[in-house]
Amino acid sequence: MDTQRLILFFVFSFSLLMIWEAWQKENRPPEAPAAAGRALPTSPPTPSAAPRSAATAPLAPGDATQPTHERVRVSTDAMVVEIDTQGGDIVSLELQEHKDANDKNKNFVLLTPEFRYAVQSGLIGPNLPNHKTRYSAQEKAYSLAPGKDSLQVRLEAPAVDGIKGAKILTFHRGSHIIDITHEITNGTAEPIAAHAYFQVTRDGKSPPGDTAMMSTFTGVAVYNDHDKYVKVGFSDIDKGKTPYAKTADNGWIGVVQHYFVSALLPPGKEQREFFTRKLADDFYAAGVIVQTPVIAPGATAKVSVPLYSGPQEQDKLKAIAPGLDLVVDYGWLTIIAAPLFWVLQYFHGWAGNWGVAIILLTVVIKLIFFPLSAASYRSMAKMKLVTPKLTKLREQYGDDRVRMNQAMMELYKTEKINPLGGCLPIVVQIPVFISLYWVLLAAVELRHAPFYGWITDLASADPWYVLPALMMGSMIIQTKMNPTPPDPVQAKVMMIMPFAFGVMFFFFPSGLVLYWLVNNILSILQQWQITRMMGGQKAPARR
Repeated sequence: MDTQRLILFFVFSFSLLMIWEAWQKENRPPEAPAAAGRALPTSPPTPSAAPRSAATAPLAPGDATQPTHERVRVSTDAMVVEIDTQGGDIVSLELQEHKDANDKNKNFVLLTPEFRYAVQSGLIGPNLPNHKTRYSAQEKAYSLAPGKDSLQVRLEAPAVDGIKGAKILTFHRGSHIIDITHEITNGTAEPIAAHAYFQVTRDGKSPPGDTAMMSTFTGVAVYNDHDKYVKVGFSDIDKGKTPYAKTADNGWIGVVQHYFVSALLPPGKEQREFFTRKLADDFYAAGVIVQTPVIAPGATAKVSVPLYSGPQEQDKLKAIAPGLDLVVDYGWLTIIAAPLFWVLQYFHGWAGNWGVAIILLTVVIKLIFFPLSAASYRSMAKMKLVTPKLTKLREQYGDDRVRMNQAMMELYKTEKINPLGGCLPIVVQIPVFISLYWVLLAAVELRHAPFYGWITDLASADPWYVLPALMMGSMIIQTKMNPTPPDPVQAKVMMIMPFAFGVMFFFFPSGLVLYWLVNNILSILQQWQITRMMGGQKAPARR
C-alpha cells in the first residue's frame, strides 16, 4: 500500500464515521406527544427494593396539556431560572454567560419546555408533597442582591394531617449549582420514614447545532466509583437496558448533551438508588432516590441533593464531583485527547485567544512528529524521482500485473526505496488527528470563542468559507508536490480528493479547519524544503 492509497483509506474511514453517526441520529425514536403521568405510590420503597419497583416511585410529570401554572423567576449573575409552583419544578434555566446557538443576542436556555427538559423532585410517602403538589411562594421574582453570596427561594406546601412540607432552592453567586432541599415537619404522634426522589426529564431530540456532520451524544450518564462513567442512550431506555449499578453509596446521574449537562449530585456516602425510565414516547426520566432521616413527632428534618446544570467546563466539573468532568466525552481516544486539551488550555491562558492556542498546539504537534514527517517526505521525494521509470514499467508489462509488481519491487530494492516509508508516519499521526477533532468538537470553552476578523465562533463553520477554501487550496498544493501515481485512475482520484475532502470542511467547526490549514501549511513548507534539498539528486541508474 503506497501513501496515496493510505490517504484514500483514511478519507474513506473518516467518511464512514460521519455516515454512521448521521445514521444513528436519523434512526432515533420519533417524537410523540407526552402522556399523562402516573400517580405516586402510597408507601415509600425500601432502599434494598428491586431497582425496577423502586424506580416506579418518581413517576411521570403532569399532563403537558394542563394550564400553565404560576411561575417564580430567580435571577443570579450566572443564571435566570423559572420555577413552576406546581411541584416546585425547575422548568426553565437560562445561562447568563452562554449565548443561543442560533441568535447570539440571546442567552442560551438549557432547561426548556421545548425539549420537555426540567428538574423535578418530591417525597414518597402518605401525605407528603411531591412534584404534583401546589406550592406557594412569598414572591414572584427573586434576585441575588449585590454583596450576597447566596439566595434562598422557599416554597411552602399545604399541611396535610399534621405533616407540613417545604421545598427550598438555594442559588450561589458565580455558580451553576442549585441546592434542592425538602423540609418535613412532623406534626403527628408517629415517627415518619420517607424517601425523596430527584429526577431530570427530557425528550430524545438533539440540541440545536448538532448536525449530521457533527453528531454528539445526547442521553443519560451515570457515575459511581465501581462502574465509573456509563452512558445510557435514550434508545437503551426504550429497550429496558440499564447497564449501570442501581444502588451505591456514591456517584451521580444526569442528562448530557453537546457542551452542557444537568446532573443530580447526592452528597457524601449516603445510600442512593439510580433509575432511568421511559415516561412516554420520546420522553424520559433519569434520577435518584435517597432516604430521609426518621422524623420523630414534633421534629423537623431535611434532605438535600445539589443540582449542577450548566456548561461542561472541565476544571470546574472536576472540582464539583468525582467523575463529573468525564461528561466531556472524547471517545475511545481520551488518553490522547485529554493531554491535548490540557496543552490547548495552557496556550489559551498564555495567548488569551483560542485560535492562537490552536495554531500553537498545531506547531507543537508538528514538531513532535517532525522526524516521522521528514522520513515520509524523503520517501515521497525518492518516489517522485523514480516515477518516470515506474511509468515505463507499466508501459512495458501492460496488463501483466504480477510481472509488473515484481519489476517494481526490484526497482525499489535497487534504488533503496521503501514503498511503505511514507505510510507509517501517517498511520502514527491519525489517532492524534482524530483526538484533536474530538477535543475541538467537545470543548465548550471554544463555543462562540472568537479568533480574528470574520471568525467570531471557532465552534461554528466559517460563515464566509474562507478557511475551508484555503484548506482546499493547501491540499491541492500538497497533491501537486507528491509523486504522480503510475496508475491513471489512481492519479485522477488523487486530483479529485482535495475537492471531495475539502467540501466536508465547509461544514466543520472553523477551529478544526484552522488546525488542518496550519498543519497543511507547515507540511508544505517541510516537504518543499526536503524536496529542494533532494532536487539536485538523480535517481541511480539501474544495473
